[in-house]
Amino acid sequence: MSNATLNINNLQLPLRPLGDTGIDIAPISLGTMKIGRDQQVKYPEAFTIPSDKEALTLFDLAQSLGINCLDTAPAYGRSEERIGEILGSRTKDWIICTKVGEEFINGKSHFDFTPEHTRFSVERSLKRLHRDELDIVLIHSDGNDLDIINHHGTLEALSELKKAGLIRAFGMSTKTVEGGIKALELSDIVMATYNLNYDDEVPVLDYAATHNKGIFIKKALASGHLDKEKYLDPIKASMALTFSHPGTSSITLGTINPGHLIQNVTQAQNILAQQPHSTYK
Repeated sequence: MSNATLNINNLQLPLRPLGDTGIDIAPISLGTMKIGRDQQVKYPEAFTIPSDKEALTLFDLAQSLGINCLDTAPAYGRSEERIGEILGSRTKDWIICTKVGEEFINGKSHFDFTPEHTRFSVERSLKRLHRDELDIVLIHSDGNDLDIINHHGTLEALSELKKAGLIRAFGMSTKTVEGGIKALELSDIVMATYNLNYDDEVPVLDYAATHNKGIFIKKALASGHLDKEKYLDPIKASMALTFSHPGTSSITLGTINPGHLIQNVTQAQNILAQQPHSTYK
């Protein structure tokens, strides 16, 4: 589907506060896993990593629609490096959310949550992304959220890097309710899973809404595994669900299809316009 087949003239996502971080963010963020990695992924359909030209076209389209955040990670293969190579100094025009703790090496994930590796990872991300400061850094959990928080000193290391002016906000991409709430108690932001197939982590969103913390929603479309027979329009139903919760700051969508991106933004804009609790700038 070409961009020309869809009217994007009236599409412009608003911004809203990302908790109490001082960062304003669009309700959709662009995930960039597919920009840098096509091994060991769980999507239902195969895809081809886009060329530099295709990726730049996608970034420019996203920006024209009001999307202002790119989500990346060292675990996303060459995603960070390619963002830096493709955008150059224009990375400063984006809010960039990256991560620490997980590396993807020779087709396998490796985890290191030590303060030493955390500092190394942040410094490497700064170089890759041509930045003097990272907007958002999250711990990329292996599922043992509380163990990471209580015994590895990773959040403490990120807090020190924030005080040093190398990052603006920090938190954790969690996989448990207990870990998500604990991370919010000690940091600014959590990335949690919430979709039509999975609502176990809603208490994390509840805590964020009550305490003015930021929430990114990952897997909002269940990584493409939504039941298309159960829902007449699964994309619309998914967004209606995730945006209905006042704790949701932004949902992270990883499409590399320009047409799908436009359709997603259209759905989001229509749904958000009907929600009285939404706060925009």
